[in-house]
Amino acid sequence: MKDLTFQTLIAVFEEIFGFWLFWGMVAAAVIVTLAYIYVLVRDRSLSMRKFFLAQLSMPLGAVAAIWFVMVMTHSHVSDIGGPVDVIVFLGVAVLGAIGCAILVYTLQSLMRGKGDTSSDL
Repeated sequence: MKDLTFQTLIAVFEEIFGFWLFWGMVAAAVIVTLAYIYVLVRDRSLSMRKFFLAQLSMPLGAVAAIWFVMVMTHSHVSDIGGPVDVIVFLGVAVLGAIGCAILVYTLQSLMRGKGDTSSDL
């Protein structure tokens, strides 16, 4: 692999996860992102209670993301060899944590509705 292009990354991710799973994850990420933007525009403010509960879910998201990537790549923690592997490992954990927090906040906001201000801290 001489050049690292966007098309190359897409091809690598399709190879790792499979065509349907990869594009399904992309679609899910787009839907959750659009729902999060909708909630932010609709509510015009962040609920600190919902935000706190979303932050509590972050470790679960980090662990789930690492586990998912390890399963899909048929890897183990003992396969981590160098600094780049550790950086990728931590990057996956951070992205999983952030994604889980956004998902939890969005789901809370969509389920409880716009007028739920009694649950704010």
